[in-house]
Amino acid sequence: MAKHLDLEEQEQLDQIKHFWARYGNLITWVLIAVFGGMAAWNGWQYWQRDQSVKASILYDEIDRAVGTKDVDKLERALSDMQDRFGGTTFADQGALLAAKALHEAGKADAARAALAWVNNKSSDGAYQAVARLRLAALDIEAKAYDQALKTLDASAPKAFEPLVADRRGDVLMAQSKAEEAKAQYVAAWRGLGERVEYRRLVEVKLAALGVDVSTLTPSPEVAR
Repeated sequence: MAKHLDLEEQEQLDQIKHFWARYGNLITWVLIAVFGGMAAWNGWQYWQRDQSVKASILYDEIDRAVGTKDVDKLERALSDMQDRFGGTTFADQGALLAAKALHEAGKADAARAALAWVNNKSSDGAYQAVARLRLAALDIEAKAYDQALKTLDASAPKAFEPLVADRRGDVLMAQSKAEEAKAQYVAAWRGLGERVEYRRLVEVKLAALGVDVSTLTPSPEVAR
């Protein structure tokens, strides 16, 4: 019986040797790829966290510069953020924050550059949409109405479509195109839920154009 078991074990061992000789290299490389991928993923996660922490510190510096109205420091911090951490959400937020402060400081070109950077570099459609809305506002201020409309023509996340329509209505009103503006304001009003406070502002604009919003039918797609 013992000899039979020994022969059986030898046969199994031979099968294992044959299997390993045939597939051993493949299995080894698969394991290397798997464990290498896990190491790379962990390394990527660590790098992402490290980048986020460093970017948050620089964002705080931008925020402090805005609070103290130190424009030179603000521009340096923003440039540093864009160069070193341009792929982070903090860079998008920092550029939007800086753009507002730069505009208030009378540096319209610098504000426009910060917004254009978000529009061109951000991977987040929502931040891009916010940047375009603000760029269009600067265009209206500069009476560059055609440019404003061109800026607003870019696609935006669905949640931003009513705000884009409202801003487009502002451009058309500035061009004295009241009927076209009215259509945009109606689209904005219909796209905004009744609980959205911004809808009240659109209602004021419509009232100025002689539109009674009680006669309008809200979009069935908008949550009440």
